[in-house]
Amino acid sequence: MEPPNSKLSPSSIVDILTLRYDPQISPNLPKKTWNDFQSVNESPDVTFIENSITKDISEKLDSLNSKKLCIALSGGVDSTLILSLIRKSNPDIEIDAISIKFSNSVDETPNALKIAEKFEANHHVVYLENYLSELPKAISQIKLPFWDLHWYYVAKKSQTLSNILASGDGGDEIFGGYTFRYEKFLSLTSHDSTPLEKVKAYLSCHERDRVPDQDSLFAHKSNFSWNSIYELLLPYFDNPLSPLEQVFVADYNGKLLYNFNPINLRITKSFGIDVIAPLLNENLISYGLKIPSKYKYDETRNIGKLPLRELLRKNQADSLISKEKLGFNVNTIHLWKSNAHATCKEFLNDAHIVKDGWINGEWIKKHIDNPDLDIKFINKFLGLLAFEIWYRIFVTKEMNQHDLL
Repeated sequence: MEPPNSKLSPSSIVDILTLRYDPQISPNLPKKTWNDFQSVNESPDVTFIENSITKDISEKLDSLNSKKLCIALSGGVDSTLILSLIRKSNPDIEIDAISIKFSNSVDETPNALKIAEKFEANHHVVYLENYLSELPKAISQIKLPFWDLHWYYVAKKSQTLSNILASGDGGDEIFGGYTFRYEKFLSLTSHDSTPLEKVKAYLSCHERDRVPDQDSLFAHKSNFSWNSIYELLLPYFDNPLSPLEQVFVADYNGKLLYNFNPINLRITKSFGIDVIAPLLNENLISYGLKIPSKYKYDETRNIGKLPLRELLRKNQADSLISKEKLGFNVNTIHLWKSNAHATCKEFLNDAHIVKDGWINGEWIKKHIDNPDLDIKFINKFLGLLAFEIWYRIFVTKEMNQHDLL
């Protein structure tokens, strides 16, 4: 599916609409095998982690010769830690922290404001009434059919303040932040589970990414097969690592490598912005992946990213952070009821992706007007909306990137 206007890859369509990433993208980060996750049985050196982060920040800022930068501040562990270390290593630099407030969603901006104030950063809140309004422009930048593109709005705001944007990307995948997934996966598996059983358990931990009748969603041209999905994931679970470490392998080689990182970089590049992502520097990735799972994730308390939390304590910022996983999260149920349902009907009732044999129109008709639509189906409709918009921009060429939804 890349570059645009090339022949569509059925496997790319299937993977994006089933896993929310496309492993045919050329990744910016190094691919890792299970060997790279074989842990050394010693507790992590948080001083090394801190030095690795600050060294990466300093080198990037020196090369860009800037006295000012922005940071995406969600109020979670990763972005707060990066902000604290930028301020600690660059006491005189001007920092603009950017947070997003989604309509009728959990509002984390008051907490983000407290964090920004503590580290002497200017705080900016981007309020989004309609999260989908500029989706055509965002899709035209990334050249892929994804809908969950909050980074577009962060980068758009950053462009007005600085051409450098820092982020805490990678904290979840490198240091064990997906606690809700780990807890469920461990409850569904044991050391005696077969690789295929673990793959299926892993998929069930991402159930908001797909619908129960996923195989009915696709038409003949997509050539959907569950076996192809299983084959993609099996190498991550067919190795000597512990079940939880196998999840770490799959997470790193999934959305981080083929969604979050490449998509965010395409967006910032379109806005002419340089990105600083210190948790994804090569030395820290190699070091972090080998930290034993027990030093990343506390099973008893279901708390992750333990080394990063320890660093926050060291820098007097831990009291501002929740034990829950935070991040920029839109309330998709409200989004559906407020405007996404109407937008999806407008685009999908006469969809090219249906007429051209990619998606089953009967599946759309069956579910789209359900008054109590489950969030899984809402997410799937948003994925189909992105696919249809991508199709109209790059294939039929009848849609303009500047069109608003």
